[in-house]
Amino acid sequence: MVVALPVPAVDFLPPHGYVGPCPLGCRVLVPWRGELVVGLVVGESQGRGAHRLREAAHLLDAPAEPWVSPAAVAGLGGWGQDARIPAGLVWSDLLGVGWNAEYLHRVRAVEGADLSPFAKKVPQADWTDASSFAPPLLDSVREQGLLDEEFTPKPRLKTVIQAREISKVPPAARTVTVLQATDFAGRLTPKQAHAAAWLAQHGPADSLSAWAKGAEVSGSVVTGALNAGAAEYAFVEAGPPAAWVWLTENGPQGSVAAWAQATDQSPAAVGALLARGWADSVLVPAPAPQLPAALPAPAFDSADHLPEETVWRLHGGRSAERFAALAPRIARLLGQGRGVLVLAPDAATLRRAWEGLSGLAAQAGTQAVQFSGQLNELQREEAWSRIRRGEARLVIGSALALVAPLHDPALLVVLEEASDAHKLLSGSRAFVPDVAARVARAQEAALAFVGCAPAAESVPLSGLVLPPPRARIHVVDYANPPEQPELGPLSSVHLTPGDLGYPISHDLARLLRQVQERGRQAALLAPRRGYSALLRCPNCEHTPHCKNCDVPLRFHQQTRQLTCHQCGYHEGVPERCDNCGERMWKARGPGTEWIAQEVSRLLSGFPVYRFDKDQQDDLTPLLTGESGVVIGTQLLLSQPCPPNLALIGITLADTWLNVSDFRASERYHRLLRQLAEWHPTRAPMLVVQTFQADHPALRVMVEGRDALAYPRAEERARLELGYPPHARLAQIEVTAREAARAGAVAHELAAALHGAGAGETEVLGPAPSPVARLRGVYPYHLLLRARNDTRLGELLRVLDSRSWKARVRVDVNPRGGL
Repeated sequence: MVVALPVPAVDFLPPHGYVGPCPLGCRVLVPWRGELVVGLVVGESQGRGAHRLREAAHLLDAPAEPWVSPAAVAGLGGWGQDARIPAGLVWSDLLGVGWNAEYLHRVRAVEGADLSPFAKKVPQADWTDASSFAPPLLDSVREQGLLDEEFTPKPRLKTVIQAREISKVPPAARTVTVLQATDFAGRLTPKQAHAAAWLAQHGPADSLSAWAKGAEVSGSVVTGALNAGAAEYAFVEAGPPAAWVWLTENGPQGSVAAWAQATDQSPAAVGALLARGWADSVLVPAPAPQLPAALPAPAFDSADHLPEETVWRLHGGRSAERFAALAPRIARLLGQGRGVLVLAPDAATLRRAWEGLSGLAAQAGTQAVQFSGQLNELQREEAWSRIRRGEARLVIGSALALVAPLHDPALLVVLEEASDAHKLLSGSRAFVPDVAARVARAQEAALAFVGCAPAAESVPLSGLVLPPPRARIHVVDYANPPEQPELGPLSSVHLTPGDLGYPISHDLARLLRQVQERGRQAALLAPRRGYSALLRCPNCEHTPHCKNCDVPLRFHQQTRQLTCHQCGYHEGVPERCDNCGERMWKARGPGTEWIAQEVSRLLSGFPVYRFDKDQQDDLTPLLTGESGVVIGTQLLLSQPCPPNLALIGITLADTWLNVSDFRASERYHRLLRQLAEWHPTRAPMLVVQTFQADHPALRVMVEGRDALAYPRAEERARLELGYPPHARLAQIEVTAREAARAGAVAHELAAALHGAGAGETEVLGPAPSPVARLRGVYPYHLLLRARNDTRLGELLRVLDSRSWKARVRVDVNPRGGL
């Protein structure tokens, strides 16, 4: 059984009186540190050791309808075990709903038990709400086997304002006080007599003021007539208020304010009706929360051209073309009554998948549901319930949907399998495509990788590659500027390297001016946020560094702050250089602020927007077709493409290549493919400013080759180097507050691995991290390279052979730098 904590699976006995098979995949309530928490049954085990196992308190799910399918439990559990990651950490990362159960809990003492030694106030023989007692007290009694407990699912309710039946409205509320004339025969003044006659002729008046106004006399006249006996107060039954009639006809309202707004009355007025008994505040079952509605399915060819293998791939084209090619397969499986799961790495890909695929469910007589962290907890519970009941057989979501309880799953689709967004940055550090492969295998479902370009790991698979979208690419080669004539010292003409312009090249500037002149749109990708990568003293080359990390501080001009993008430390810009006292600073490495400043200066009066982690301007004018330029980081690709986009510029493409990661060029190539297909129908001019114009990842794009061309070459290169897909990798990170201790433990660990039989090619390192100090600790890295998962598991088991005097963390299939 696992709980949502970073601990291994723990053993519990079945609930008292439970008879039946192990409820694999079901949730149970278990005592944990004095309280009841939700756990998930992930296997059957025998208690070992001298300790006494506790009993689970209650089984929340019927074994016939588990919260997670046993096959998904086996797949995810097997991956976590091979990766040497605590089961609780794996499940808390990848099971996004069900850890908070709502229930009514009642307790009583078992028959004949005296609980008075435990406390003054203890459960008695009658059922009592458990909230009346402290959880640690109940746990102590529970541990001794002296507590009976009853758990009932708690219905989800909401308060509404509901009209009462007229017969149940208090009589006092249905009557009103009025003034009516009497058979008075005494003496009155002429005005009083006139007022009395008016009241007798026109009927009762609601008040003295209404009587005086109707009779066109003063208030003192009608008061005198009343005091003389010419009128009296009487109670008469009134007609129902208009607000009550409206509430009766239109049904309950969620609040007094909503009732008042709907009837165009003040909250005080309708509140008075509620207080007088014309309506009640009642609890009713809450309606199911709203889920994203499926969109109409775009037209597609019914012919299925995709492979029939267990694992296959589909790449190239635009996203709409890929979904059109995928649609016949999904429609056929849904029509057979089977389930399909589509996993997206980020919100933008999820949005496009929902637009392209959700409509297929209705055509097959089922539902499509989204499942991701974008939904709130109630929405996730509702989506999960629809999947468990078999109402929804098409699930499109994030990693949290990986173990969705689909009935008879047939296909698991992983979109953009090479995306780093599939990597969980903390916790289990799972790489979702790896886990998806294990889950699909356990469920005997086919696995498909679909995206703009395949990962090198997907190249050996059978698949379909769609023709690439039309791309117009212009490369600004900073490394080889064209020669231009200049006059020499003796007035003779000679050739010198030309100035290409930086950070906005002359070519890019000329195209930006054309965008402005024609009222079109442009997007520029900057390599980083902030103003510049660093500030440098022009006199002594000193650069301010973070006090917690061995990295330069980034300069943010808007806030006049130097900020560390690793740990968040920030400080003001120093007035003088700490080294030599120089007052001047020189900015290096343009970021979004710098580029936006240059563009604003270049295109005077033209709208300029920024979109990065620091500043996300409202892009609505661009998205509605207005002209302008947006400067952003790669975060910009999470937004829809502006409809009139004519130009895309990458201000320094080498940023994506200058990373200590063998996947850097693959990542760069995928970025180029994403930019080429960002606009759904046209091909904006793509300007790439780079010092590596001949890089193969760029050349295949310039030459118009398909999406498989570069990954195939990359896969062959990795074969020579022994990298995935021809090996399995795991990074072991050793960290400590002292560099010497981290290094010593890393070398001890390497020695232990070699002592256990690891070869020279299987253990690379140890070596200090490229960033020698990070958030105040010193990381050392070892890289394990094994021929398959089985061998990798054997090497990782060495870590459990002893304790280490530093923190040791494992990252299977590391991404983003080694």
